[in-house]
Amino acid sequence: MRNASDPYDEEEDDDNLSSERQIVVGICSMMKKSNSKPMTQIMERLCKFEYITVVIFPEDVILNEPVEKWPLCDCLISFHSKGFPLDKAVSYAKLRNPLLINDLHMQYFIQDRREVYRILQEEGIDLPRYAVLNRDPDRPKECNLVEGEDHVEVNGEVFHKPFVEKPVSAEDHNVYIYYPTPAGGGSQRLFRKIGSRSSVYSPESAVRKTGSYIYEEFMPTDGTDVKVYTVGPDYAHAEARKSPALDGKVERDSEGKEIRYPVMLTAMEKLVARKVCLAFKQTVCGFDLLRANGHSFVCDVNGFSFVKNSMKYYDDCAKVLGNMVMRELAPQLHIPWSIPMEAEDIPIVPTTSGTMMELRCVIAVIRHGDRTPKQKMKMEVRNALFFDLFEKYGGYKSGKLKLKKPKQLQEVLDIARQLLSELGQHNDCEIEEKKSKLEQLKTVLEMYGHFSGINRKVQLTYLPNGQLKASSEEEDTLMSGPSLLLVLKWGGELTPAGRVQAEELGRAFRCMYPGGQGDYAGFPGCGLLRLHSTYRHDLKIYASDEGRVQMTAAAFAKGLLALEGELTPILVQMVKSANMNGLLDSDSDSLTDCQQRVKARLHDIMQKDQDFTEEDYQKLAPTSSPSLLNSMKIIQNPVRTCDKVYALIQSLTRQIRSRLEDPKSASLQLYHSETLELMLQRWSKLERDFRMKNGRYDISKIPDIYDCIKYDTQHNSSLGLEDTLELFRLSRALADIIIPQEYGISKLEKLDIASAYCLPLFRKIQLDLQRTHEDEAVNKLHPLYSRGVMSPGRHVRTRLYFTSESHVHSLLSIFRYGGLLNEGKDEQWKQAMDYLSAVTELNYMTQIVIMLYEDNNKDPSSEERFHVELHFSPGVKVCPDEENAPMGFGFRPASAKSQEDLGSLEDLSKDEPDHTALTEPLSIHRKSPLLANRKAGSMEVLSECSTSFSGAIYRIFPSCSRQSPEVKSSGLGFEGCSMVPSIYPLETLHNSLSLKQVDEFLSKVCESRNETLTKTMKCFSAMFDSQFQPSMQPESLERAHSSVAPAQPAQPVWSILLVLHPVQDLHQSPWWSLHQPSTSAASRPHAAPQSAYPDLRSASAASCTHLLSANLSRSRILSLSLSRSSTGGRR
Repeated sequence: MRNASDPYDEEEDDDNLSSERQIVVGICSMMKKSNSKPMTQIMERLCKFEYITVVIFPEDVILNEPVEKWPLCDCLISFHSKGFPLDKAVSYAKLRNPLLINDLHMQYFIQDRREVYRILQEEGIDLPRYAVLNRDPDRPKECNLVEGEDHVEVNGEVFHKPFVEKPVSAEDHNVYIYYPTPAGGGSQRLFRKIGSRSSVYSPESAVRKTGSYIYEEFMPTDGTDVKVYTVGPDYAHAEARKSPALDGKVERDSEGKEIRYPVMLTAMEKLVARKVCLAFKQTVCGFDLLRANGHSFVCDVNGFSFVKNSMKYYDDCAKVLGNMVMRELAPQLHIPWSIPMEAEDIPIVPTTSGTMMELRCVIAVIRHGDRTPKQKMKMEVRNALFFDLFEKYGGYKSGKLKLKKPKQLQEVLDIARQLLSELGQHNDCEIEEKKSKLEQLKTVLEMYGHFSGINRKVQLTYLPNGQLKASSEEEDTLMSGPSLLLVLKWGGELTPAGRVQAEELGRAFRCMYPGGQGDYAGFPGCGLLRLHSTYRHDLKIYASDEGRVQMTAAAFAKGLLALEGELTPILVQMVKSANMNGLLDSDSDSLTDCQQRVKARLHDIMQKDQDFTEEDYQKLAPTSSPSLLNSMKIIQNPVRTCDKVYALIQSLTRQIRSRLEDPKSASLQLYHSETLELMLQRWSKLERDFRMKNGRYDISKIPDIYDCIKYDTQHNSSLGLEDTLELFRLSRALADIIIPQEYGISKLEKLDIASAYCLPLFRKIQLDLQRTHEDEAVNKLHPLYSRGVMSPGRHVRTRLYFTSESHVHSLLSIFRYGGLLNEGKDEQWKQAMDYLSAVTELNYMTQIVIMLYEDNNKDPSSEERFHVELHFSPGVKVCPDEENAPMGFGFRPASAKSQEDLGSLEDLSKDEPDHTALTEPLSIHRKSPLLANRKAGSMEVLSECSTSFSGAIYRIFPSCSRQSPEVKSSGLGFEGCSMVPSIYPLETLHNSLSLKQVDEFLSKVCESRNETLTKTMKCFSAMFDSQFQPSMQPESLERAHSSVAPAQPAQPVWSILLVLHPVQDLHQSPWWSLHQPSTSAASRPHAAPQSAYPDLRSASAASCTHLLSANLSRSRILSLSLSRSSTGGRR
């Protein structure tokens, strides 16, 4: 290889030329490209071909000399980059006619993204849906842009956010991604790498108004991009890298190179690589693949591009290019050469040894992080403006409407303002009574000065005959005619502390995965990062539609994958919303029949003005849970305790009012930008609602009281308000009874309510475990790069489900009471159940973790082949430790040093720390000593199949307990690489379950729920059929359900209920149109549902309807022979 500093001498020695004829390969590019490491490495290898010589064209010659004076060559490798005179290169090729490795004319097209997309489309290559906006005076018809709040319309094509905006020039790397307002809005601005940055987040949400752009659909890729490099149509090297759109930070190795990992392409992707190479006539060609929703899309073609740092690629590339040049030119130049035939490389797959197991699947159900107190206001509305809004957004299709978008909330605010303005002009008593509610509606919607779609929402529910008011604030009369129940919810936002908790826990979770090799060895948790980047990690993150839950999931992902920057880009790209099928959402306004009965019994027991009797203990705590019994002992007389709580709330509001009157503290800013006035509003509302007009207490407000005092004690303790710790102690004791018992008092009730909440989630978990060892059609790590990795052809499946307290309570109830194991026969399970009974609260960041291992030494058909472990943590400590615990050394098996490590399971249920808290702030607690046996260990996550673990509960993330300064580890365990001092460590409930055992348990739970629903519906069917039409047979249900003709008078009531099901096809008739409304009703939509219950005239029938409707609504599982089944879970 040589530099041609002078024009090529055409008068070389003819004899020497004929005897040793060389094929000259010319490199014609800018000096920066010609002298790059990849080019140098490849050209050095190319020169090892006996008959090939490489000549590099000097940059000065390329720029300043005419093409006639450029060096001669037989083969030309030339490609465009910034400053390169492509026109001259084209002229040179026309003059000398060398073999072109990369076609030069096609490089003009590659510089224009519009042409790139056109060629890709013509070749039938999948690419994201797109539209071109040409701001060209000569083509005015192609410049039609309409921008909405969360979408743009380009030449009639609508793109909802998130969408991508690309300049049409491929040389312009300023690509913007715009995010939807409900996710936080703003945009991620990508650019050519500068140092360690490749993008930044901007709050700007408006698209650019100058220049021509391509607008395309955003593809959710789970935060990873694939770069493909072809060398001819039959060779493609693929690498994964972190998407620049994720957090904008470029991951670099010790040499400063961007970290990328080789991946294997599927057969379809290899075909795409071949098509791209041939369509653009670029032998050496790089392009970008987006893997999303099971498909691969090409989003960019870069032209000539080399892999940056791969010795194997350098070898392969030189070999392919050398063979290509020799095959084309050797016959023409009469050079003796034959194509070498080589055996393909044999993938090296390390085998396992001993009893070590391979981690195959991690499933975690996690509650959201610390939030602001949830607040709610209900009001019945009858104004036509609200009915118009209800109709506008399709409320009559299901009878319910949820408004979260900024535009929708603005419309509600406008209505409130208009009605308040009218109230100021008219003295109407009926309307005046609603004035306080309208003012509160207006005040809440005006908070923050803008709508983000995450921190407030309005729900409207159609009431055919109005609603009897039961709140202490409302009337006790029933007005005739239809109305809407407006429920305004605000607060409940993830706090900065909640974000930190989620991010730290995500970082700690890395320690549960295989460790790294090479550069990653010795760095805790980096094995997961390598695993994820190489596509061996099949990661999916799901979250309910609550803003706090979604932001928790995004913050967790940020810590798990070592991301940086804002949460909005992470939320959009990494977190999948599960709100379409009820998988993780809960509708607290619709309760099962069983839950209504449970709440009624709770209310009766807690209204007794006497000490708890032995009978009360049996009624309220039939499971004899230590945490419940301890709370009942503290309360003794529930009414007297409520009296104390009410008096303490009154004292608190008086103190806040006096602070407001003090000029020094009136403008004081509290935690998370709250003001004293807002703090007073939430406590005053609790004071009004807790004690009803009849003097009795509304115990449903106890969780809200505990929620508020816990928040203020933790975040606003600097105010120094008196008696807050006593209010915390008493409300916590009450909440420790009310909250868990709302999900069932007896075991059967707990199971019934739990299955209604989370049956779809249980089925999904079962599917996740089953598919782990069945589904091999996933993206895998290239075996040549997997030395040191167990079973490199397979992957680790991770499914993370972020949800609210109801699902966590329900899931745990099913594991505890569903019959997974027999406590009498399994000592380890008995200890686990004792531990769970001692847990008083499932706080923020509560985790239920299932881990599946595979023992490759066992027979594939053996039950011992797959091994399941069940772990649990009650989440954030209510009383944080004084200081952070030091970091550990990794997630690994650890042995119990001695019996002194065993601690009492009762520690979690004891209330002594609360007595201590009376004399010192909650934030001051002694830190428990670290385990003495912590030492460095292997980073590989491997579980030993040892019977010595049986009967032991152990911790994965060891940390200190809030209840006792001397709580120790409760047995054998995994020690966390990155402890989270504010969160309880994961406790292992069981570590020797078989996959078959767990699968059978999950199947049994699902089947028993279906049987219960079938029996319930048959019972109601028989009752209603006998009342309304004895001759109606179940077989005719399908006809009744599908009919939209005018209703038959004898139609059974429960077929009407099926149409009331919340999950509806938007193209179906509205739920109230089963009995076709009159024209006048249709013209007045708020009156239409009056015809929905023509056959229900008696109160008893309506009552039964309500019960069955609630049950069907909650379970979302219908075992009926319908033409169309409705599936999903409690929302």
